[in-house]
Amino acid sequence: MFVLIRTLTYATLFIGFVLIYLPARLLAWSGIVRPTGLGWPQILGAVICAVGALIALACVCSFAFIGKGTPAPFDPPRRLVIRGPYRFVRNPMYFGAALALAGAALFFQSALLFAFVAGFLLVTHLFVVICEEPTLRRSFGPEYETYCERVHRWWPTASRS
Repeated sequence: MFVLIRTLTYATLFIGFVLIYLPARLLAWSGIVRPTGLGWPQILGAVICAVGALIALACVCSFAFIGKGTPAPFDPPRRLVIRGPYRFVRNPMYFGAALALAGAALFFQSALLFAFVAGFLLVTHLFVVICEEPTLRRSFGPEYETYCERVHRWWPTASRS
């Protein structure tokens, strides 16, 4: 139960800051307000955002229940998580977050938010390659190497497990 509380706390802080606070500040700074009507960009944006949020939520649950840890780098899972969304892509939480951000950018039709998505993806990629993957290799050894051979870092693959 304590793992679930920690996981929800860290996920809420990350989501609140990166997916809500920062985009809201960018929108406010650029003068973009909520659209008055709902057209196809808003509907499609909301659907993409919801899909991204569901993927991220599934990842958070996988970390808590399967990995017995949290998404926070300073409180990582005790077990390698390769089930759930992790069967298809090695970094589905970031993938889901990027989808949610892209959906918001489409909803608001904001080039600035699309640029934020690009920056998020670049920073995330660098973090994964420089910090996360070496840590996972040290922590989980051959099990992680085998997983890397079967599942792509960013592009979803068909489940082979």
